[in-house]
Amino acid sequence: MRTVRLPREKSRTGPLVLVNRQHPLHPGGPVDLTAVDSRHPDILLDRRAAQLLAACVRKAGGGAEIVPVSGWRSQAEQQRIWDDTLAESGADFTQKYVALPGCSEHQTGLAIDLGKAADEIDFIRPDFPYDGICGAFRRTAAAYGFIERYQRGKEALTGIAPEPWHFRYVGTPHALLMEANGLCLEEYGDFLRQGPRTCALPGGQRARVFCVPCTGEETEIRLPDSCCQISGDNAGGFIVTVWEQLPLPG
Repeated sequence: MRTVRLPREKSRTGPLVLVNRQHPLHPGGPVDLTAVDSRHPDILLDRRAAQLLAACVRKAGGGAEIVPVSGWRSQAEQQRIWDDTLAESGADFTQKYVALPGCSEHQTGLAIDLGKAADEIDFIRPDFPYDGICGAFRRTAAAYGFIERYQRGKEALTGIAPEPWHFRYVGTPHALLMEANGLCLEEYGDFLRQGPRTCALPGGQRARVFCVPCTGEETEIRLPDSCCQISGDNAGGFIVTVWEQLPLPG
């Protein structure tokens, strides 16, 4: 076993941060952005998320039909999108489909809007249906660490209307756990606070996930010597993931 000590500000960063009106983005932003692919050099995403997005699109067979529409946004870009949409479509529409600047997942570099390839694609509400290649991507997404972030029936929790085109990278096993239990990201922290969770993974591995609350200006966490990840949840705690090799049968 080993011990790590994390300052409180680390609870506001990481691939599992919750970002919404109640949990604004922590200043600082993403540090390792890259283009989602060579055809769209201006659309950026967290490097790990971009790699897994490309792999998921390939697995779904969607290289020619699935188009990235919007990835990482600066505060200034999010403000411009908010202001332009407000002027063009009014307050009700804007509040449903555009996050308040400083409260947008796009500003983390972990969120991507995808569209079905077409001559014209709506920037705010791109078409990304539940059938065909787009449906194949959606069915594959959790295995590559992506969740459909704003689902129908979760509006009261997310504060955003259903967005079939908006995907958020959280990593595995978290996307698999959320999908299996019908959870949005707003519900995931409470789910983990009820007790540790385990998830079987390919290759004879499993992941154990648990939540650790902040205990002051510095939080001490005891970890096994195996591979681990610690992410802040931006809601007063840390989410710890421990990967374990399952024993061979027999």
